[in-house]
Amino acid sequence: MAKKRIILVDDHEVVRVGLKTLLERHPDYEVVGEAASAREAIEKTASLEPDVVVMDIRLPGVSGIDACEEIVKRFPDTRVLMLTSYAEDEMLFSAIRAGASGYVLKQIGSEDLVKALEAVGSGEGLLDPAVTQRVFQEVRRAVREEEASAFATLSQQEKHVLQLVSEGKTNREIAKALFLGEGTVRNYVSSILSKLGVNNRAEAAAYAVEHSLKEYIDM
Repeated sequence: MAKKRIILVDDHEVVRVGLKTLLERHPDYEVVGEAASAREAIEKTASLEPDVVVMDIRLPGVSGIDACEEIVKRFPDTRVLMLTSYAEDEMLFSAIRAGASGYVLKQIGSEDLVKALEAVGSGEGLLDPAVTQRVFQEVRRAVREEEASAFATLSQQEKHVLQLVSEGKTNREIAKALFLGEGTVRNYVSSILSKLGVNNRAEAAAYAVEHSLKEYIDM
């Protein structure tokens, strides 16, 4: 099996030397180039066609994130493994958006780094365990924001009406529960259907359940 071709990018020579020494012990990897800046990393990727670029996030001038984005765009067969000293949320999500295949901390052990390269080199995505929980938290937050925005156009009273509609209540039952007239409830239901862009009560009920309406009602 052909060796995986690696380029090491870090503005600190001692870091590159350490990584190169580590990888040279492994029969499946070959360090074909080194770079101390983002621009140099892009140029060497173009000329050396590596399988994986191990990229420090913080580089002088153009950041590793910007370099990652350009490399991924120009050389889609090359994977980028971002390497950083700090688990910073902003950097983490910027790296993911830039197209990085992996994100690990420099404190990673040698065996875990090799495993990370194996995963990234095989086309898999990988996150350092130290930052994985943050990603899940961000995903959950984004999902909650999306769900909440699904009802942004509804008033609190309309949300209450919709919740009762989703429970299968009739207009008369809703009117009794909310101390409203049936005509008022009909108007609310009509307004809800219009705002949500659905055709009937069944679709409105399904929408409410799908987007977890109950969690966004002020009781």
